[in-house]
Amino acid sequence: MIRANDPKLKSWVPVPENSDFPIQNLPLGIIKVNDKHHVASRIGDYVIDLAVLNRSGLLGVDFVQRVFESEHINDCIGLGKSLMRDLRSRLSRLLDDKHTDLASDEDLRKRCLIPIRDVEVCMPLDIRNYTDFYSSIEHATNVGTMFRDPENALLPNWKHIPIGYHGRASSIILSGTPVKRPKGQLKGKDDAVPVYGPTKQLDFELEMAFVTCKSNDLGNTISTDETEEYIFGMVLFNDWSARDIQSWEYVPLGPFLAKSFASSISAWVVNLDALKPFRVEGPTQDPKPLPYLQFTGQHNYDICLDVYIESPMFIPAKIVHSNYKYMYWNMAQQLAHHASNGCNIQVGDLYASGTISGPIRDSFGSMLELTWRGTDPIKMPDGSERKFIQDRDKVIMHAYAKNDDVRIGFGEVITEIKPAD
Repeated sequence: MIRANDPKLKSWVPVPENSDFPIQNLPLGIIKVNDKHHVASRIGDYVIDLAVLNRSGLLGVDFVQRVFESEHINDCIGLGKSLMRDLRSRLSRLLDDKHTDLASDEDLRKRCLIPIRDVEVCMPLDIRNYTDFYSSIEHATNVGTMFRDPENALLPNWKHIPIGYHGRASSIILSGTPVKRPKGQLKGKDDAVPVYGPTKQLDFELEMAFVTCKSNDLGNTISTDETEEYIFGMVLFNDWSARDIQSWEYVPLGPFLAKSFASSISAWVVNLDALKPFRVEGPTQDPKPLPYLQFTGQHNYDICLDVYIESPMFIPAKIVHSNYKYMYWNMAQQLAHHASNGCNIQVGDLYASGTISGPIRDSFGSMLELTWRGTDPIKMPDGSERKFIQDRDKVIMHAYAKNDDVRIGFGEVITEIKPAD
């Protein structure tokens, strides 16, 4: 058992009931204080400035100061899983109500433990590479049923290979950053030629994403048994999509401008270690995958996923309650497949799950599915309807793993849609 996961641990730092960030979480992120970026962790409604804490000597002598005085967590997590486990363990001990090294040092406590309202939370990662998978069988079946013969909803390769594509890393944005409605080529089924204009079918995609903390050399593969040494943790992810632009452009090479205008991530990267109590079996894979995709142990996680829509006309209305455990292809298989051709994985790479949908309508992870391509709109609290996302709507996502003992959350991903120019 990892000591930092002990559900009996209590902190001397006040943590609100049902907080995403108890002492058992301790994620990593980036804060800006006095115009300087520092690596930080979070507990309750406070951030822990790790640059200040490390300078005090309380974290030990294993951590080079520069990794905490950085605009991103890449150099920190690049130290490897063992040191990251040690860092979380040391933080857990310092925040434990049975230990007073930090609690009793009033000056240090004031300098390194800061109310989150007093800092700017920044983009946690320098994302060099971004891959988006298509790994929910319910989502793939729904989309295939809508756009193709329902009897052949899944393409022949889908149950043999974790389908994915290389996305646009530069347009990944932090929660809270507004998104301007994108423009592109649109062609309705009755139109003779396409036109250029704002998308009429703006959609969210409910996803999770994992972050790598280790590199492999070009030409070398990674087995499913090795993948956890490469995966630091996870974030909540909203992969925005313009469905009408996508339906016109995607043949033959797949998503392009319909996806590259924005993707939104949560601010705090949750260590995979903190999620171990929530491991579960995944769906049965039939047919059996090829040997390089076979795995041992549990690699799915019971993470609840909620989506709300808010507008100037009504308070947030929940429209989705889903779960990451539904994923057909797990992250061990995704990463092993990604490197199976010798692709060189790098520290800070982001790998999104693809839209996560469950077996019933309320668990579908996109408006495309929830409204069945706009044919069955969702009623909003003010009496209006939504086929897709409208201007000035806010889409709010939450992710959390919870059992009888502890709740480990990711914070929120919230994005407001601004009108096109």
